[in-house]
Amino acid sequence: MDTLVKRRLTRSVRIGRTVIGGGAPVVIQSMTNTDTADVAGTASQCAELARTGSELVRVTVNTPEAAAAVSGICEQLERMGVDVPLIGDFHYNGHRLLADYPECAGRLAKYRINPGNVGHGKKRDEQFARMIEIACKYDKAVRIGVNWGSLDQDLLARVMDDNARRSQPLDAVGVMREAMVASALESAVRAEELGLAADRIILSCKVSGVQDLIGIYRELSRQSDYALHLGLTEAGMGSKGIVASTAAMAVLLQEGIGDTIRVSLTPEPGGKRTQEVVVAQEMLQTMGLRAFTPMVTACPGCGRTTSSFFQELAQTVQNHVRDFMPRWRAEYDGVENMTLAVMGCVVNGPGESSHANIGISLPGTGETPAAPVFEDGVKTVTLRGENIAGEFIALVDRYVARTFQRNQGTDVRDQVSKPDGPLEARASRPLF
Repeated sequence: MDTLVKRRLTRSVRIGRTVIGGGAPVVIQSMTNTDTADVAGTASQCAELARTGSELVRVTVNTPEAAAAVSGICEQLERMGVDVPLIGDFHYNGHRLLADYPECAGRLAKYRINPGNVGHGKKRDEQFARMIEIACKYDKAVRIGVNWGSLDQDLLARVMDDNARRSQPLDAVGVMREAMVASALESAVRAEELGLAADRIILSCKVSGVQDLIGIYRELSRQSDYALHLGLTEAGMGSKGIVASTAAMAVLLQEGIGDTIRVSLTPEPGGKRTQEVVVAQEMLQTMGLRAFTPMVTACPGCGRTTSSFFQELAQTVQNHVRDFMPRWRAEYDGVENMTLAVMGCVVNGPGESSHANIGISLPGTGETPAAPVFEDGVKTVTLRGENIAGEFIALVDRYVARTFQRNQGTDVRDQVSKPDGPLEARASRPLF
């Protein structure tokens, strides 16, 4: 996918088969919310996140039971055919868990260490050093992840004292930002002094404020060339979390800052954890940074589109694309770059439809009951009758099979099951 964004060049960090930084595509990651000691439940959620598109998955390692479970989780994922690097998230007792459970230390692909939660005073330095030494022993990458909710209080006091001596002191927000950047960079320098290579270090500074995140990462990027993990912590639920995360990360990504991202959404009650992965994919794809699945353009509707049919068709097409994308990705090369359009009336319908690879312009209120279909800018057929939805989706399937090059030697029938229910049941509805 072409993009006008010039990426900031950072050090390349390899985590399993995944590369972060060094000009590699921005990597999506997520985190489980299961009890890690529940091997089956955690492995199942890891697999679900990975299959949705999470390229790294983080799990909480907070108890001996959780540490002991890591090996079993990895084994279950292997049996499920899921190859995704697992990251261990450590706070307070990581130095003990990594030392006491060497199989956990060896199985994890990366450790996340919060410098504000490794101890205080002399213990902080000793316990941080122990974790870095174990990372070096097993050749593991480390994310040094600062969080404003657990900022090192000794470091913050030092920054405040230094600020008080300035002729023009920073305000409280400026002091907080400076302390977070200092915590990340000083911890990274100490990790290198302890033997961890710079190309095994990723930095993050998580805050909940959009402007704070932008300001901190601009400064972090200016002062270092470490790979950077972006994310707005405690972003919230639903549209608030999505908007806040996108507003913050899109600005930085447009400036070329950020090598891996996580959208930290609070799931709706009963909602799926995978939503945060889909949001991250859509953010990167709409910015032109990566392509994951065909994009469906649809108009918002107006007084000309009093029928809800075009909305239902747009949803049906979007669901069909997502349902079939695993199969298409395995079978066809480049299908993720396809664009589709479902438009509701004659005003912009034909034009928008003709700009997409394949699009349909439905009749609005009072318009002729006919729906022209455009493929690569050319009108190919006009659909009429009671099964326009099913006929259009069949045209989409034929367009994919005809247009995109088949991957060689792949029989996807044994790899990806067809979505439940016949096409007619999922897509058929009378137009009028």
